[in-house]
Amino acid sequence: METEALQAAQSVDFSFLALFFRATFIVKLVMIALLAASVWVWTIYFTKFRMYRRARANAAAFDTAFWSGEPLDEFYDAIAEAPRSASERVFVAGMTEWRRSIRDDGALIPGVQQRVDRSMDVAIARENERLTNGLGFLATTGATAPFVGLFGTVWGIMRSFQEIAESGNTSLAVVAPGIAEALLATGLGLLAAIPAVILYNILSGQADRLISGYEGFADEFSTLLSRQLD
Repeated sequence: METEALQAAQSVDFSFLALFFRATFIVKLVMIALLAASVWVWTIYFTKFRMYRRARANAAAFDTAFWSGEPLDEFYDAIAEAPRSASERVFVAGMTEWRRSIRDDGALIPGVQQRVDRSMDVAIARENERLTNGLGFLATTGATAPFVGLFGTVWGIMRSFQEIAESGNTSLAVVAPGIAEALLATGLGLLAAIPAVILYNILSGQADRLISGYEGFADEFSTLLSRQLD
């Protein structure tokens, strides 16, 4: 009897597609959602990877141009209309406020230093939002995907027990396929959650370093302007 049950279980197709198509409607929805989340996690990563690499290259090029000794007014005039990088946008924000604070007689409107700093802070905040946009999905997926997969597993096992009760057969050929289908949902949940957590930590660290670089430049630029005020 045990040999026949074992042979019957071995004849069952346990491939991914077979398990998916045998699963109940709810478990199928869970699997599809987790697969979609996993694909979107990697899409966000590769998109942000290219964005951050380009941002680092642009920041390095900007630093070289900024500290090349070219007069700041000429440098500003060259990029003010269409700043192409985050560093340029931060610089243009500060320099634009500086120029707006110069009166017709050449004197400066009081409080210019504070206004320049605020302008650059606003520009940095916008860049921070642009760099971190989408990272929240990674954090959410990493936190919730295992529980979504667990829900699919619980639902699948519950259905398996109902089928066992209805058939009155507890052989391995009856139990194994249902358990395998249910556990597949947990596996997909982990497949989505583990990369999401790792990639979130990687990308958030890179974003923090980029923002720190922009803030460092803003402080240096503010120091240069303060010397002009003094």
